[in-house]
Amino acid sequence: MDLLALAAGLLAGLSLIVAIGSQNAFVLRQGLRREHVGAVVVICTLSDVVLILAGVGGVGALVSAVPWLITLIRWLGVAFLVGYALLSFRRAWAGGEALAAGSGVGATLSAVVVQALALTWLNPHVYLDTVLLLGSLASSHGHPGRWWFAGGAMVGSAIWFTGLGYGARFADRLFSRPVAWRVLDTVIGLTMLAIAASLALGA
Repeated sequence: MDLLALAAGLLAGLSLIVAIGSQNAFVLRQGLRREHVGAVVVICTLSDVVLILAGVGGVGALVSAVPWLITLIRWLGVAFLVGYALLSFRRAWAGGEALAAGSGVGATLSAVVVQALALTWLNPHVYLDTVLLLGSLASSHGHPGRWWFAGGAMVGSAIWFTGLGYGARFADRLFSRPVAWRVLDTVIGLTMLAIAASLALGA
């Protein structure tokens, strides 16, 4: 066992996913609502596992060789993020839902699964960071060590999404007030628009 590579992968994986982004904002909201949290955590974690394995396995080189693919994903991501931001703003504007954490009529499992998949796979940063960057970092640990690095990164992903999804419920008292949900949805909407703008400007 290469503990050094394992620890490096864990730290690298956490450093890339802990930053606030569209996926994390979605996981946080679902955790606060206690709505299909398990499904969201599993989808996000397994998606990261697939992407990390792809990067360490050398798929990053293929992605780099097909630049139009990243461009296509970029614009699909922009469109989706803008649409999601508008939905967040509409929820914030409507307010008055008196949504207590874990209560109320929520989205169906299928709708939540589609959103989780879209926020993960339509985000070009996922391919640039998880596939290309982590793949490059892993290669510096040599052939056997890179897979331990990948294992550490996958463990980091599982820890983060599980903690974010299920740990959000400890903010129950704060989100028992409708105004808190309005603020959260506004912040999520602004986050989505900011990420969409960065993607569009970087095209």
